[in-house]
Amino acid sequence: MKADIHPDYHDIKIVMTDGTEYTTRSTWGKEGDVMRLDIDPLTHPAWQGGTGKVVEKGQLSKFEKRFGSFGLAGTSEKKEETK
Repeated sequence: MKADIHPDYHDIKIVMTDGTEYTTRSTWGKEGDVMRLDIDPLTHPAWQGGTGKVVEKGQLSKFEKRFGSFGLAGTSEKKEETK
């Protein structure tokens, strides 16, 4: 293996959005740096209920209003009409 071609692998501290912290090893930053997360499993809808949270906030209806029947629903009807 060639010498000095790999990045330095060291300990850093991760701070979650609720203030909890943990230490992990990474090539990010320098030894002892602190990474503060803006988005993490505690706040992102993908980890906190998925599409349920999106529907609650009206994003799905907003999308449907904007794009209507654009997508798979419209294409299946057209295929049946041509047969």
